Amino acid sequence: MSDDAAAAEASAAPSASPTSSGDPTPSASATPSATPDPEPSATETPEEEPPSDDAEKASPGTALAAIATLAVKGRAPKTGYDRDEFGPAWADVDRNGCDTRNDILTRDLTERTYKAGTHDCVVLTGVLVDPYGGGTIAFQRGQTTSTAVQIDHVVALSDAWQKGAQQLSADERRELANDPLNLLASDGPLNMSKGDGDTATWLPPNKAFRCTYVARQVAVKQSYDLWVTTAERDAMTRVLTTCPDEPLPTSADAATITDPHATRDASVEAEDEAAPEPAEPAGGGAATSSDGSGGSVFYQNCDAVRAAGADPIRVGDPGYSTKLDRDKDGVGCE
Repeated sequence: MSDDAAAAEASAAPSASPTSSGDPTPSASATPSATPDPEPSATETPEEEPPSDDAEKASPGTALAAIATLAVKGRAPKTGYDRDEFGPAWADVDRNGCDTRNDILTRDLTERTYKAGTHDCVVLTGVLVDPYGGGTIAFQRGQTTSTAVQIDHVVALSDAWQKGAQQLSADERRELANDPLNLLASDGPLNMSKGDGDTATWLPPNKAFRCTYVARQVAVKQSYDLWVTTAERDAMTRVLTTCPDEPLPTSADAATITDPHATRDASVEAEDEAAPEPAEPAGGGAATSSDGSGGSVFYQNCDAVRAAGADPIRVGDPGYSTKLDRDKDGVGCE
């Protein structure tokens, strides 16, 4: 999932429900096939395919033109994928004193308030105009409210892993996971419905945002030398031919925070917001306990979740806890 993490807060129903400005299902003209490409075996070498004519004829500097620069191959096996391969979740990669999650909340929310003593790093409340659904969501930090707004990896980390990220260095994967170009604050349930889908399998219900969304996916894949499948390339082309002048965005553009608190003391570290971990139950695995988020089942760690055959564990599943869901995307122990 988008993918794509270390801040620990429990999820519950969003504090406000977004009102979608588009149909919940992408229209026929932009709806890609939901049938994924068959996965090759570990020994299979995917063949590259030529770019589409539409992408080749597009104006330089546009997202449509950039599609022609992407390699086209089959999806590689997911073998070896783990969130840890992309580094610590929500690290302070830009060394501005705030973790990436709070940086993106500051960038994408309005009417923000901050926790006292954090040098305006820890966002307490704010308002999100959700790009995926088109509605307005009131964000309030808390164990039962935070996941109303989630930070989505535009190119899901699992998808990236299967399309070239395995060959990236550890530093490059960490950069990909924290690149502001690849991150958007979004409606939590919509983010969860996306999973690790690419353009061929998921598009935002908000049709007005689709060109911007797909342009970001193209930019991220180009920046990190990730490939696309044939179905994915064709879906990207279908969307962007409806907006052929859509510019190819950059990480520098995406990092822009028009905020009076954008410059922060880099020596100040964001305050740890993790909820205290419950004591380990006798036996170390699942136990009956109430953590307020997953019912009466308790898992001490992801090893216990996997041992019980409950992975991945999702919001609402027995035993779900935010300490198992480091990237706060509603899915733990991925």
